[in-house]
Amino acid sequence: MKILGILNITTDSFSDGGKYLAPEAALAHGESLVRDGADIIDIGAASSHPDAQAVDPDTEIARLAAIVPALKTRGASLSIDSFHTPVQRWALAAGVGYLNDIHGFADAAFHPELAASPAKLIVMHAIQARGIATREDVPPEKIMGRIFAFFDARVAALEKAGIARDRLILDPGMGFFLGTNPQTSITVLDRLPELTRRYDLPLLVCVSRKSFLKAQAGGDPGRLRGLSAAAEVRAVGQGGAAYIRTHEPAALRDGLNTLKDMDKMPR
Repeated sequence: MKILGILNITTDSFSDGGKYLAPEAALAHGESLVRDGADIIDIGAASSHPDAQAVDPDTEIARLAAIVPALKTRGASLSIDSFHTPVQRWALAAGVGYLNDIHGFADAAFHPELAASPAKLIVMHAIQARGIATREDVPPEKIMGRIFAFFDARVAALEKAGIARDRLILDPGMGFFLGTNPQTSITVLDRLPELTRRYDLPLLVCVSRKSFLKAQAGGDPGRLRGLSAAAEVRAVGQGGAAYIRTHEPAALRDGLNTLKDMDKMPR
């Protein structure tokens, strides 16, 4: 299992907007994520929550260019989180190991370039066809059918373009990417094994500080951290997730180590 530590170099991310926009702050936090147990740093230069402001690709690239070379020289494994094709093209030229797209690489004209690259692709499902997340209610009983239909079509399209299947990582989405109903995200968390059985591909899950957990936390930051870590451990232990994207790698590592210790205890 691999951990992606979240590094937001944005002005308005929902949990840490503006904290790491300055390059020196971003570099320090990236190094901290690695010390805390992140295998990969997932860098986003534009927010995608429902209230986020639009960021043009040139601004995204400028923010990334200020830190990506320095993090690479430090030996960090990097992922770039963007749904803009020009940003993804820049990231491939920069030699990053992963691309993370909330719309699962919807630009078919870009697929040949993806096929020619070695980067792994995090193919995320979202109920929104384009742009940032919106507030839309999707009933829990309808969500898995939508996820299956999306991945059936998108995985087939990527493979048809010559992208090797073993480069694909599937992310079903969580929080507002699945809708405003907290139970919809909980349903997907419960049914992760169905995705593994259907596609035989590694899953990435990101529940860290998501809206459906905030609803349960009742505004308590400590409870939200605990709920996030518990949901992450559950995604690995019961859901079979191969990748977890998180704000707090140390808490996840502690939770996973505790789970291993419990499994070794005599019954």
